[in-house]
Amino acid sequence: YRYFPRQRELLAAAHPETGATSLLPENPPADVAERLDAVVTQFTRMILETEAQQRTMLRLSLEQTVEERRSLPLRQGRAIMWIAEALSPLQGKMTETGIHRLVLAIRSATGIESLVWLTDIAGLSREEAVASQRWTASALLQQALQQGPPPGA
Repeated sequence: YRYFPRQRELLAAAHPETGATSLLPENPPADVAERLDAVVTQFTRMILETEAQQRTMLRLSLEQTVEERRSLPLRQGRAIMWIAEALSPLQGKMTETGIHRLVLAIRSATGIESLVWLTDIAGLSREEAVASQRWTASALLQQALQQGPPPGA
């Protein structure tokens, strides 16, 4: 902790992926379902590789005020941007609001929060949990394509 006065700074330095602007492969597929699966696969892999730190950030975020939460390095909402990029082929086919609602629904089913619930509460292995997260993301996309995006408040 000589170089990192607080745990927050240490975690930020330990996670260069916090600077990633995309999780799509170099030559991303055109198909929206393939794009989404590529991003969710990469995102869940990243979460598994940094699970202890992700859990710490989740715990810290629960102990902080809204303003303090915004400064946590692993709680910046980057996944929303990554998922939105994966769903960019939907622009013009769905409203921006509809796409955003879909992005939020997918994110709610694919992050550390759902991994914690699936493993700690439901008793799934990490591999089973990730498979469930990928399936859920795909199912949400298919539902949105067939029936429209998730409803708003």
